[in-house]
Amino acid sequence: MNRGLVIGSRGSKLALTQAEWVKTKLGLLVPDLPVQIDIIKTTGDVKTEPLSVIGGKGVFTKELEDALLDRRIDIAVHSLKDLPTIIPEGLTIAAICERADPRDALVLRSGDDPDDATLATLPERAVVGTSSQRRLAQLKHLRRDVIVKDVRGNVDTRLRKLDEGEYHALILASAGLQRMGQEKRISALIAIEQMLPAVGQGAIGVETRADDKSTIGIVSALNHEPTALACTAERSFLRALGGGCQLPIAGHAVLQSQQLTLEGLVGDIAGEEIVRDRVAGPSSEADEMGKRLATRLLTLGAKRLLAQVSEP
Repeated sequence: MNRGLVIGSRGSKLALTQAEWVKTKLGLLVPDLPVQIDIIKTTGDVKTEPLSVIGGKGVFTKELEDALLDRRIDIAVHSLKDLPTIIPEGLTIAAICERADPRDALVLRSGDDPDDATLATLPERAVVGTSSQRRLAQLKHLRRDVIVKDVRGNVDTRLRKLDEGEYHALILASAGLQRMGQEKRISALIAIEQMLPAVGQGAIGVETRADDKSTIGIVSALNHEPTALACTAERSFLRALGGGCQLPIAGHAVLQSQQLTLEGLVGDIAGEEIVRDRVAGPSSEADEMGKRLATRLLTLGAKRLLAQVSEP
């Protein structure tokens, strides 16, 4: 541990903001421990095709995990929603940090921000930017008339494209905007009842080598138990469905008084059909609850919907 710890991060402003947050927290836990950040490019950073084309599984995480396994870094910091539910052998999630607002946000052009901004008040046939099949399915289910257009790039690039007129609106994760100090760009927060978030949305996952007990001992102090339990249920649900982050699958769990409520949905990419249900139970059964909800949705028609979607 004399060389300190090396944190691996993507190079985007949001990823670096999250890595710096983890670095600061570790500095408070172990003040004389040197911690540095190493920027690692991932497939999702260098490819320009839509995520639905290049594949959602691990495109923002694989190179970071390779660097962990090669011992070039000691910690990988991820947006948990990007991290596949099956972790490579030899690695572990040492901490899931306290979740920020998990909701999606509606973002209008700068200067075009009415007080009553909602999905319902968007103009007819509005062009809405998103690269998420999950958002696309739920948006089209709510507004058949809107035109969904893919949008790639970091948050600043997306906002610039919006303000230049390529889109009427964007749908982005509110947590990312808030972490980057861009909360003023949120025109409206979309209720979870209208648009169920991605599994793990708003949470930061800290991954380490499974045999690095010293680093795990330090990093585990960043774990937020209520968030970790909720995300355990969500990720179990997604894993049981065999889904990646780009399939039209959503899941969100809430912990209250040691009781978990987990809600999930599967949609078709045209937004014509949504299968949605929820389960509840003690937090000690978080993993089992995810499997149970997946089984229920598959029985209700999700199996047929997922069969219509092919992921590379």
